[in-house]
Amino acid sequence: MLRPATDADSANVLRWRNHPEVRAVSLTQHEITDEEHAAYWAATRDSDTRAIYIYERHEVPSGVVTYFDIDREAGSAWWGYYLDNEGLKERGELLPAWIEIQRQAKRYAFDELGLSALEGEVLESNEAVRRFNRRNGFQEIERYTQDIDGTPTPVLRVRATKD
Repeated sequence: MLRPATDADSANVLRWRNHPEVRAVSLTQHEITDEEHAAYWAATRDSDTRAIYIYERHEVPSGVVTYFDIDREAGSAWWGYYLDNEGLKERGELLPAWIEIQRQAKRYAFDELGLSALEGEVLESNEAVRRFNRRNGFQEIERYTQDIDGTPTPVLRVRATKD
């Protein structure tokens, strides 16, 4: 289930985002500071073009879905997600949660937010996510190089459209 994030979720979101496995596949790989996170959280809360949702698995907060650059007129947005890797691994639920969060986030974008296109980015080296994206209707539409912590890194832009 996805539900709107509240201020009570902020600390979990930061902890999940700073997990080494999440940082390793992110376009921003440094550890996010409390100050950076507080500024991000406030900017998101005060924006019509950003939204944060908490993914709950068996009624336990287990991940976050972010939609940003939401353009309601064009029916498009960018998105990203990450999970509580540590907690889900302890419960033996990481893989099922990974499958479920992406499907729920895509469905929510099209059915609840009324979007017709959802875009994202994935590191070219993240083959597992690339395969999963393809299975869920995302197409790789652009390849470019981005500087990530001083290293030129191939990144793929992906897009799914409402069926």
